[in-house]
Amino acid sequence: MTKSTLRKKYKTLRKALSTSQIDAFSISIANQLLKLPIWNFSFYHIFLAIEEQKEVNTDCILNILSGKDKHVVISKSDFETGTMTNFLLTDNTIIKKNQHNIPEPVDGIEIPNDKIEVVFIPLLAFDKKGNRVGYGKGFYDRFLAHCNPKTIKIGLSFFEAEAEIFDVYESDIRLDYCVTTKSIYRF
Repeated sequence: MTKSTLRKKYKTLRKALSTSQIDAFSISIANQLLKLPIWNFSFYHIFLAIEEQKEVNTDCILNILSGKDKHVVISKSDFETGTMTNFLLTDNTIIKKNQHNIPEPVDGIEIPNDKIEVVFIPLLAFDKKGNRVGYGKGFYDRFLAHCNPKTIKIGLSFFEAEAEIFDVYESDIRLDYCVTTKSIYRF
């Protein structure tokens, strides 16, 4: 399928999810993540869910990272440049929703991309080769292109893999893993 077809399909599927389903699925995904060999690193980038888009709720993953005493990094999007600036999440970090309902830090301690070792990535769909479909703005591809090549990229999805995404671009960055409620895909 094409990215635009997949976007429509998965936005519709997510809209049909109830809050209790999202919470239960998000806990399952967090539990699946515990099976991955990713917990010996220091800097983990995570997204804060856009509730209105019914994204994976990352609160459980944040609790895991906090319990393991990891450095958690969150980003602030610049829609004019299509880039993200990354900040260390601390007890003093003030989070506000931007005009697109994305929860973001107001400011804080900036963390360079090359310091980030693991990135949890929001997505709408992915395929069996590790290609993903997001909202189509390219924020994560631009961000990941400036990370260390060894940075581990993990997609989080309520749904299982599609067979293939047909219109993949050379600039699209593949996942290393995608974790769903039932499966761990390794690419």
